[in-house]
Amino acid sequence: MKGRKLEMDELGRKSVDQFKKSSKLPLVVVLDDIRSLHNIGSVFRTADAFAIKKIVLCGITAQPPHREIQKTALGATESVEWEYAESCMEAIAVLRSNDYRICGVEQVLGSIELHKFQLLRPYPQTALVFGNEVKGVSQQVLDVCDDFIEIPQNGTKHSLNVSVSVGVVLWELVKKFST
Repeated sequence: MKGRKLEMDELGRKSVDQFKKSSKLPLVVVLDDIRSLHNIGSVFRTADAFAIKKIVLCGITAQPPHREIQKTALGATESVEWEYAESCMEAIAVLRSNDYRICGVEQVLGSIELHKFQLLRPYPQTALVFGNEVKGVSQQVLDVCDDFIEIPQNGTKHSLNVSVSVGVVLWELVKKFST
């Protein structure tokens, strides 16, 4: 029957152990001072869906296990690798020492529109920094980024929820990895 919803056993989902052993895209999401536990959980779920390398939680960003994170993560905190850093600057220093390209996702002078952003070949390890829901990525952090990615927007608000932004950016980069 056309349009029949797939049953759980038809989806071919990996177990947590299989997921942990599977190859990941060389992308790290850095969340800096994210207030909403639901946003954090949503980012975990998106990171699982796109099989990214890990998430780095910085500053006031809450850490699993937490009931409110679990509401939206739906178990992804068990499958996605994550770590915590006291500050985003500390996290960036560690990532840079491991040869990561640091990309701030923010509306700034000199930003590259997401659809025009080019992954370097061979694909480098890339860290994507997403900032606070109200203040965005801090100027201090922007000052140490290698590149800036902007999601083009045509509405009146010129901003997206941080978890939506993570999903949009990861989807676009996942497409670029497959080309």
